[in-house]
Formats: sequence, structure tokens, C-alpha cells
Amino acid sequence: MAKSSTLNVRVVEGRSLPAKDVSGSSDPYCLVKVDDEVVARTATVWRSLSPFWGEEYTVHLPLDFHHLAFYVLDEDTVGHDDIIGKISLSREAIAADPRGIDSWINLSHVDPDAEVQGEICLSVQMLEDGQGRCLLCHVLQARDLAPRDISGTSDPFARVFWGSQSLETSTIKKTRFPHWDEVLELREMPGAPSPLRVELWDWDMVGKNDFLGMVEFSPKTLQRKPPNGWFRLLPFPRAEEDSGGNLGALRLKVRLIEDRVLPSQYYQPLVELLMDSVLGPAEEDTASPLAVLEELTSGDCRQDLATKLVKLFLGRGLSGPFLDYLTRREVARTTDHNTLFRSNSLASKSMEQFMKLVGMPYLHEVLKPVISRVFEEKKYMELDPCKMDLGRTRRISFKGVPSEEQMRETSLGLLTGYLGPIVDTIVGSVGRCPLAMRLVFKQLRGRVEERFPQAEHEDVKYLAISGFLFLRFFAPAILTPKLFDLRDQHADPQTSRSLLLLAKAVQSIGNLGQQLGQGKELWMAPLHPFLLQSISRVRDFLDRLVDVDGDEEAGAPTRALVPPSATVREGYLLKRKEEPASLATRFAFKKRYFWLSGETLSYSKGPEWQVVTQDGAGPPHTTYLQCKNVNELNQWLSALRKASAPNPDKLASCHPGAFRSARWTCCLQAERSAAGCSRTHSAVTLGDWSDPLDPDAEAQMVYRQLLLGRDQLRMQFLEDSSMNTTPEADTGACPDVLARQRAAAARLLEVLEDLDRAHEEFQLQEQGKLAPGHLGP
Repeated sequence: MAKSSTLNVRVVEGRSLPAKDVSGSSDPYCLVKVDDEVVARTATVWRSLSPFWGEEYTVHLPLDFHHLAFYVLDEDTVGHDDIIGKISLSREAIAADPRGIDSWINLSHVDPDAEVQGEICLSVQMLEDGQGRCLLCHVLQARDLAPRDISGTSDPFARVFWGSQSLETSTIKKTRFPHWDEVLELREMPGAPSPLRVELWDWDMVGKNDFLGMVEFSPKTLQRKPPNGWFRLLPFPRAEEDSGGNLGALRLKVRLIEDRVLPSQYYQPLVELLMDSVLGPAEEDTASPLAVLEELTSGDCRQDLATKLVKLFLGRGLSGPFLDYLTRREVARTTDHNTLFRSNSLASKSMEQFMKLVGMPYLHEVLKPVISRVFEEKKYMELDPCKMDLGRTRRISFKGVPSEEQMRETSLGLLTGYLGPIVDTIVGSVGRCPLAMRLVFKQLRGRVEERFPQAEHEDVKYLAISGFLFLRFFAPAILTPKLFDLRDQHADPQTSRSLLLLAKAVQSIGNLGQQLGQGKELWMAPLHPFLLQSISRVRDFLDRLVDVDGDEEAGAPTRALVPPSATVREGYLLKRKEEPASLATRFAFKKRYFWLSGETLSYSKGPEWQVVTQDGAGPPHTTYLQCKNVNELNQWLSALRKASAPNPDKLASCHPGAFRSARWTCCLQAERSAAGCSRTHSAVTLGDWSDPLDPDAEAQMVYRQLLLGRDQLRMQFLEDSSMNTTPEADTGACPDVLARQRAAAARLLEVLEDLDRAHEEFQLQEQGKLAPGHLGP
């Protein structure tokens, strides 16, 4: 059983940011910090005062935290990046609403004295002698201090205040982890009892010293329990001033989830109920436990639930039956074929997540070459006369200002030059599309044909598949390639407009041209002949895509998302083996090129070397790998989790820190062999789809979702008062279906009660009020 705190963070967009460049614009990016530690960095949006990022992060916190901060900076190619402003959210403010924060928040000024981090270790004694009371403040060491010098370090010293007296330690040069081991003696002066304040400063030869943080203890604390241990540094107490919107604002979505993940056997009854739902006969679809769960879920929770359910069924090799179950329900309740899968139902959301989980390598193979061309060539393309910049061509050509017609013809040629390879690659990619996706699309097509068999509905079977593959997979990836890992950076405004035109064209192809010539975008008409020519090729592609035989379940009964021999990630890292003597210097790390597959992690001196060096047999040892930035670190961690998901020897918990000075730096346990303090999955992830399967955590999320709807579950299906209102008249359901729904609701409530009891027992055990032997599944 493991406790976990998870922050779901989405940096959506900014508005009205101040201009920091001479051009009258800025190149903003956002840093995300948890307790002053950078956990994520968005890409830079070039030349924009209203940037859109849309980047999501899942931050797994093994221990408690105090605050979350967002810093907006302007990237400069020369010199330091300019700080625009920040937003700081306390843990209490985030946890106040279980639905989280979803709003625009004004940026505040950044006060250097408030930008503190790290901890200080103190031991304080209060003594009495013939001259009165004496305070001995033993200043031992500090760690993880903020870097204040250009070298990336500081020159820290401590200053201790008690009443009107103050003393200083010596200055330790060029370090963020100083060791003083100095005892400062201060005498109590006449008057009221005084608090003890310890301040840390960075010494500067020129100019004023820089503040690093402080701790303060009241006279009552000094008398009853003198400080002894590590203490978190705090800024000078002062109110954070709201800039009144002068620095702009960010739209943020932040949600804190605190949970206990129980051992697998406790979730088995719930998982079996869900599995039985998709494996049961079709006539019981509307009365299954999974159908009841779907009725209880709406809004943002539906997205989370779809992600967890897809992973849960994928891990059991039942993603095909699961999606077929949802498709049957969606098709059965659709009367107008034009609305089929157009809503954000559980079926639509689950199919989206399934394509991301299974089809990302396929998406990259199809789109990456053309997307890279668009970014690198930076061609100006525009068909909308209201947005054309005719003077632009004059700035890069000596042929004068082109006419609107000439600009349209040039843009049309460029667009078709990109669209042609995209369509060619897609229609020629049948053999490269994952078998799991093809089998799911085959099931989808069959259900739609059964529901709409009429000749006039011939296109519906194509639109059902293309609506997912083109409108919810290919087109969004073209529009925002950064969010699908097709690029490391967001597009500049000109490239972003080109991508938008390409995405609109791919959407029109996915709609089989049904909306061409309609709506407000009639300026797309010059592109219509090309789009119409592509539609017949797309129909043929979809026919061949579902022409597949296979008895294996879609998703395969394996928890690995990548073939064992496939390379999950590769690139340069800094490598160093563990040396028990002391913390290594920066020169102890060696640059090596690493390959990670589903089977091995290997390295050599460079990517061109043919002889690969691998650690041989022998006693296990620890190897430290260093990344160049936090985003690269998170990408490698995510890749390692994916590659090691099917490994039966993988530890359930680990230490995220290092064993140094006879203790673990993360949890301070003194034994090297002590059990890990963090679940193996604990880390920052760059997107839900990129993380491996974790059936216990996924089942726990489903349990939490059911808890939120427990009262509704009772009222809707079990309360006598609701039964007396003839619900069959309101819902159109027959008494037999209602009886089965009540039975399913009763089974779910029974499972919930068992899980409630297990959570309570584990909580009592943690508090020492229950012996471990009393626990039972």
C-alpha cells in the first residue's frame, strides 16, 4: 500500500503580457515549480503577448509540499531571460476545492527576497548561569540554497538574531550546500522574551548581499521545545502584491489528488465487475455496472475516467471488447447519424485515449516528415483575403507587391505541396497502422453498418472511422504538433497559421467533403478540387484498413506498450557510477550516448560507434544519469517506466534521492537497504498517454469516481422514493432493465463498502491503532 499526492497541472494560455523586446513583443515561456524546485518548463511561444501553450503535466509527489508556483519569462538569445511575473498557489488553496482551480489569475511582481529555497539544520540550547539566560545556536549546515551568483552557486553565511544581539557565522564560498558546524552564543538582555531569527545571506564583494531565506522561532517554542533538526527556509514576511493585471494573466487548471493505492487483491472485485460488463451479452449493456458508472460521470471527470479505463482494459488484453461495448451503447442511443460520436461521450473520449496509447509511433511516422518541413521552410501561406499581408512578399522579393490573386495562387501551390505528401503517406500506411487500432476500427464499422444499413447511409461507416482517425488524431496533431511530441517547440505565428490551414484541409478530407462550400470559410474554395480528389482515396484507404483478420484481442494481453526490441528513447546523458566516499564533482560524469529499448538500457561513446558497452554480470550497483534540463529528465523517466512496465523484477518502491553521508537524501533513512519511500511510478510525466500501465492506481481512480457519485447512485437506482415515481415512464426503460440496473448498483455499492473498509483499516494501521494481521482482502 502506498500513499501518493498527485498534481494535475495544465498551463493553458496567457493574455496581455508586457512587451520585453525592442520589437514590442515577447517570447514567453513558463516554469512550473513545486516548493521552489523546477518540475516542468513549457515551450517558448515566439513573438506573442497572448501565448497559447496547452501543455499538461502530472506531478506525482511522494512527500508533502507547500506551494506551487508558475513563473513567466521572456526568452532572450543573448544575456539572461527577463522575468515577467509569477503566480504562487499554496497547497491549502489548491486542496480547498476537490475539483481544483480552473481560472484566469493575474501575474504578480517577482521580489528577489521572496525567491528562497532550501533548508537549514540547527540545534538550539537554552542555558542558565550566574549571569542569566544564555542561548547556544549550533548552526550545522544548509542544503539546496538558491543560486545567487553567475557561477550558479552562492557564498552563504548565517546571521543569528536574539533580542538586540546578533552574531554571524563564517562565509563558505561557492556552494549551495554549506557546512559551518559553528556554535553562536547569545546572552538574554533585559525586557520581554525575544524570538530567535536565523537569516541566510549570500556574501557579495561588490554591492549589497543577497537574501537566501530565514527561519524564526517564538519565545514559547524556545522555552518548551528548542529547535533541533532541519527547517525549511522562508521569505521575509510580506504580503504578495497583485499587479492589478498590469503584468498580464495566466489561465491555469490545477487539481490535487491525494490517495492511498491499496495492494492489487483489494481491487479485484471492482475490476471483475468492470470486466464482466464488457464480456456479458449485448442485451445487458444498459444494465451493467460499467453502464451505471458511465451514467454517474460527466464533464472533466469523463476524460480522466476514459484514460484510466482504457489503460485498465488494455493491461488485461480487453481493450477491444471494452471499446466495442462503448460503441454498441453509443450507436444504440443515436437516432441521427449526423450526431454519431460527435459528443464528448465516454465512447468518444475512450477511443481518443486508445489511439494515443497505441498509435503514437504510427502518428509520428506518418506526420513528422511533413511537419518538420513546414517548421524548417517557414513559407508564407494564406487563402483568407482578410488575413493576407500583400506587403510581406515585397520585403523578401524585388518583384513588387503581388496582387491578391497571385498571393492566393502561390499559397495554393504551397498548401497542396504539403497536403499531397500527407495524403499519400496516410493512404499508403495501412500496413504500418497498429493491428490493435485496425481491429477496433473493424469492430466500429460493423456496429455502424448494423445500425444504419440503408443505402443512403453508405458514408456513415466511413465517417465513423475517419471522424476519429482524421478529426481527433491527425488534424489535432497537425494543428498543435508540440502537444503530440512531433516538435520540441511551439510554432511561431506564421508557421502556426500554416498548420491551421493544413489542419482545416485534413478535417475536410476526414469529413469526406460533406461541408465543403458551406459555412463562413468560403475562401477555402480554391483548395476544394484537391480535397475532392483525395476523398475517394481516403474511402479506399479505410476499406483496406479494416480488411484485417485476427483472433487476438485488440491491445494484446500484455502490459508493454512497445515491442521489446523497439527503441523507446535514445540520446546523450551524463553517466557516473556510485562512489560511496563523497558527492561527485561535475567532472566525474562522462558523456555517453544511450539507447533504451523494451529489453535493455545500453550506451557507448557516441551514436556512430558499432561496439556497444553494457554493464556485465556481477553484484548490482547504482549508476547516476544526469540530464541537461528538467524536461529531458521527465521524458527519460517516462520512457523508462514504459520500457520496464512488463518487468516482473521491478521494485514496487524506490528512493528518488541518493544515499549520501550514511542516509538517503529523500527520506533521511539511515539504512541503505531500507524500503523505498516513493512508488516506482512517482515522477513528473509529460502526458497521460505516455505513462505506462498501473492497474492498481487506475482501479483506485475508478473507485474514487464511484465515491463521488455514490449518493446519486443510491437516489437514482435504490431509494424507495425514486421507485414510486415510475422511473420507467421518465427513462423509457422497461421494468426488467430497471431491475438489472438496481442489481448492478447494489453490487457496486457493496464493492465500495469493502474498499472503504480496507482504506479505513490501512489508515488505522498507519496510526498504530491496528495490528497488521487484522487486514484482509
